[in-house]
Amino acid sequence: MRHTRTLSGRRALVVAASAGLLLPLTACGGDTKDGPSKPGTGSTASGPPAARLTVLAAASLTDVFKTAGTAYEKAHPGTRVAFSFAGSQELVAQVAQGSPADALITADTKSMDKVRADTGTPTVIARNRLVIATAEGNPLKVDELKDLADTRLKVVLAAPEVPAGKYSAKILDAQKITVKPVSQEPNVRAVLSKVELGEADAGLVYRTDAESAKDEVDAVEIPDAQNAVAAYPAATIKDSENAAAAAAFVAWLSSPEAQKILQDAGFQKP
Repeated sequence: MRHTRTLSGRRALVVAASAGLLLPLTACGGDTKDGPSKPGTGSTASGPPAARLTVLAAASLTDVFKTAGTAYEKAHPGTRVAFSFAGSQELVAQVAQGSPADALITADTKSMDKVRADTGTPTVIARNRLVIATAEGNPLKVDELKDLADTRLKVVLAAPEVPAGKYSAKILDAQKITVKPVSQEPNVRAVLSKVELGEADAGLVYRTDAESAKDEVDAVEIPDAQNAVAAYPAATIKDSENAAAAAAFVAWLSSPEAQKILQDAGFQKP
């Protein structure tokens, strides 16, 4: 089995994710003291009204969306984008409870379907696949899915209600592999963090998550025939006070500029 050395990541993100916490709203540029989404305050030269957008996004989009948000703000002066990253199941619960936000991007279509009445028509903006994350150098020689059944290994998975957990269960069940995880995490970044911190020997994460952790983990590829494809739908939230600006941002995610950012980070075409 071929082992792929992962790309750059930051230890600071590890501690936050391992605690299983929802990352605070983080603007990609400019001053964020005005807080969450407010009505648009004018129009930009390019068309969409200026606004402070709050975007709920799956945890696996953490790194790439910071880059994408900066690019979007540069192209749309006057607009600020703040992201709230968490497991898709948590984001969907927030939308269902009426939390103020402007757009939603989940890591699976089933999560998005649960809030169909609260969102516009979703568009898939990217796809992803799972890999096995191990410590750097793969010291325990985890070569394939069936190795995760070894009870001597400390394996961590995303919880069953999390998209990454559902995808993991799907591929393990299909191969008739029984894994007894030492923990089940609230989002895929927390799974990655357990491996990065040495609290687990291996975990199933998205390829892009493993690629974000340079010098911390190796990624063991899973053959396509044994893998699952994760789809990322994006949609506006109907109660958004910035409807036009939110629609413009969601549409931009399918643009050539945004697609290049996503694909450079390892995401696959929609």
